[in-house]
Amino acid sequence: MPQEFMKRIVEGHAGETEFHQAVHEVASSVMLFIRENPKYLNAKILERMVEPERIIIFRVSWVDDKGEIQVNRGYRVEMNSAIGPYKGGLRFHPTVSLSILKFLAFEQVFKNSLTALPLGGGKGGSNFDPKGKSDNEVMRFCQSFMTELARHIGPDTDVPAGDIGVGGREIGFLYGQYKRLRNEFTGILTGKGLNWGGSLIRPEATGYGCVYFAQEMLKTKGESLKGKICTVSGSGNVAQYTVEKLIQLGAKAVTLSDSGGYIYDPDGICEAKLAFVMELKNVKRGRISEYAKKYNCRYFEKKRPWEVKCDIAFPSATQNEIDEASAKVLIASGCRCVAEGANMPSTPEAVKIFLKEKILYGLGKAANAGGVAVSGLEMSQNSQRLSWSREEVDARLQQIMIKIHESCVKYGKDEKGFINYVKGANIAGFAKVADAMLDQGVV
Repeated sequence: MPQEFMKRIVEGHAGETEFHQAVHEVASSVMLFIRENPKYLNAKILERMVEPERIIIFRVSWVDDKGEIQVNRGYRVEMNSAIGPYKGGLRFHPTVSLSILKFLAFEQVFKNSLTALPLGGGKGGSNFDPKGKSDNEVMRFCQSFMTELARHIGPDTDVPAGDIGVGGREIGFLYGQYKRLRNEFTGILTGKGLNWGGSLIRPEATGYGCVYFAQEMLKTKGESLKGKICTVSGSGNVAQYTVEKLIQLGAKAVTLSDSGGYIYDPDGICEAKLAFVMELKNVKRGRISEYAKKYNCRYFEKKRPWEVKCDIAFPSATQNEIDEASAKVLIASGCRCVAEGANMPSTPEAVKIFLKEKILYGLGKAANAGGVAVSGLEMSQNSQRLSWSREEVDARLQQIMIKIHESCVKYGKDEKGFINYVKGANIAGFAKVADAMLDQGVV
């Protein structure tokens, strides 16, 4: 049945390889569970789940600083709203395509379900590249993008957030245009500024949550993060706050990367060095190679950090950054735990190796759910017109990550005690959405 099912997916969604990969991962995990529960099989829940409820594609025209007209394409994939309004980020990057957004939206459905918050799944974005653009160019693009998107979203319909290429600056411009068009101040976007409805811990949430999840995985082996050597890919929001939390918990992060290559600092990235990275990436928008020059450490051009000896790996850059060869090198270099800060950063071949070697492997939809969890908490604060303290939000985040881990263990632990987090996360996420779809009929 999985082969027949995937054949229909590949034929019906031709050329969308990232989406095929995401669906295959889930289908492989839940097919046996579906057979054991014929109510899902008879209602064709999985067949309905893989079809987006709605896809919006639109033109985004804007004027650059030279007065020239530029044209980009905008998207919003509203995947599933069985347990709540669509929730998921907006990505601005030249590689954005319908396949990537459908894979991200599909993953988001399960990730949001795992948080136990009432959130559906969606994803959107544009092939616009904010790199090298002035603030005014980014503002004009965001205003044009939101002019179309505004008619399709709302606090009880679809609540976007940030993602790659969409940070605080972009969220501000998007929100300002939405407010102008709709003449209302609502919690329509998450990741907002603290002084106009944002939540404390939101920028840190994905990175912090990923480390909390790794901590829970290590506890199953009677271990902690203290003293562990960690490799981290990326140098954006997720990577930065992953490193920050690792420092706080006594681990040593020794790598960071960007599209140009990676740095290896065997002395570890301390708080002062991390502050330099944040200034470099968030303000100056420079390259990670500048870190190597400043701190006299090695820089490996056009490479990824998976060849560095480590205890734990935190892939926090983008999809499919760990392939089969990289996974083998990781295992050979002593890595016994992988916690994914990015979405689907490991290829199917890499995942097979992790599971075969029985390492602690926390897949993205579970390990990086902290970001959307705090987005959900931001929505709650907006609804109540309240602002919770940093300590309260962080405590809630930790509890959500613990609960996600417990759900993965419930459905993923075998009779020998091995925890297959892929199986556990997919079944746990599927069951909640599937039951809601059954309750709501054929819609």
